[in-house]
Amino acid sequence: MKVKGLRWYIIALIAFATVINYIDRSAINIMWPYIYKEFGIADVDNKSALALITTFFMIAYALGQTFTGKLMDAVGTRLGMTISIIGWSVSIALHSFARSLMSFNIFRFMLGFSEAGNWPGATKSNAEWFPAKERAIAQGIFGAGASLGSVVSAPIIALLYIAFGWKMTFVLIAALGLIWVIPWLIINKAAPEKHPWLTEKERNYILDTDPDANASVEVVPVLTWRELLKFRNTWGIIMSRFFIDPVWWLFVTWLPTFLKEQFLFDIKQIGAFTWLPYLFAAIGSLAGGYHSSWQIKQGTNAVKARKNSIAIGIGVMLVSLVAIVYYLDTLKDTPTLAMLLIGTTLFGFQFLIGNIQTLPSDYFNGKNVGTVAGMGGTAAVAGTLLTTWAVPIITQTSYVSFFVLAAVLVPISWICIKYMTSKKITN
Repeated sequence: MKVKGLRWYIIALIAFATVINYIDRSAINIMWPYIYKEFGIADVDNKSALALITTFFMIAYALGQTFTGKLMDAVGTRLGMTISIIGWSVSIALHSFARSLMSFNIFRFMLGFSEAGNWPGATKSNAEWFPAKERAIAQGIFGAGASLGSVVSAPIIALLYIAFGWKMTFVLIAALGLIWVIPWLIINKAAPEKHPWLTEKERNYILDTDPDANASVEVVPVLTWRELLKFRNTWGIIMSRFFIDPVWWLFVTWLPTFLKEQFLFDIKQIGAFTWLPYLFAAIGSLAGGYHSSWQIKQGTNAVKARKNSIAIGIGVMLVSLVAIVYYLDTLKDTPTLAMLLIGTTLFGFQFLIGNIQTLPSDYFNGKNVGTVAGMGGTAAVAGTLLTTWAVPIITQTSYVSFFVLAAVLVPISWICIKYMTSKKITN
């Protein structure tokens, strides 16, 4: 049996896995403002408790990014992604047994470590299944899964919470990941070189268009973490993600709490409003991937095309965040406008982040792609941990500092991409 366009089925499955990933991780943030009292937590300690839970998740996520990056390079994306999603599905189901803040922390640690594999796995899979000129759009589809997961998670979690309570909600969303494994193992039988369903035309397109993609493992040296850190390109990827990813996580973690405190929303209203910014983000992800891929087809160097798209995303984010800071007091009476401005911010983020995440496959080859992608993910988490603990302090009286912090981080990330990375392939 031959399947035309098999690479698009693979990326569609990865995008759906990312949707599930974000439903699982978002559940606690959406329900927390309404369940924290069940664990004996006072109102004044609400945000600090959520910051602690998020910290356990993010520390594990940081460790998991680097570890699973090596795992994907070692065992391949078929088995690596399977291990990852089974791990996080079991972990999210265990949340239903939480009886204290500490048990939540333990289960969040398990979830963070296993969920981390989705990102280096997706980046490596895209490098395997797509030629260079299509990788950004493939990464954009995968990134759109993160945004789409955030779009659907708020209404899904709100409805499940209202219908079944928080414990059963965790169990039901865990089942999604376990079901996903079945089509993944059936469709993703092997790498493009040996997949029995791949047409020869598509196989040649994937492997011959980008000669590096067809290089054998023996030709490309497998570098250690220490060896990879000797390259400017590695540091450019690491530092850009250290500064830009916390902006996304500020909203993923704190948007429901912001809506409850700023607009006095109940969980039904959060379910009705929270999806809008992430719809903008999903569109931004696809648009950013298309933009850089279009440039490459027009003859632009792949790295330059990525950087051009990153610059556009940076500009959109910065303008949106400055507008929010300037009009925040006015926005108290217009939650829809606030959601639109937050939406354009996340549009800009997703427009650029897929291109940053594609850079490891542009700069590196072979069994170094997943490792560098994982190192970038670890740096992203390190930056996010710092902002996570800053939020309960800087938002005690107003959220102005929250948005100022985001606006400051954005141009710093651009400086790292612009001046720390080169135009040359590393290996």
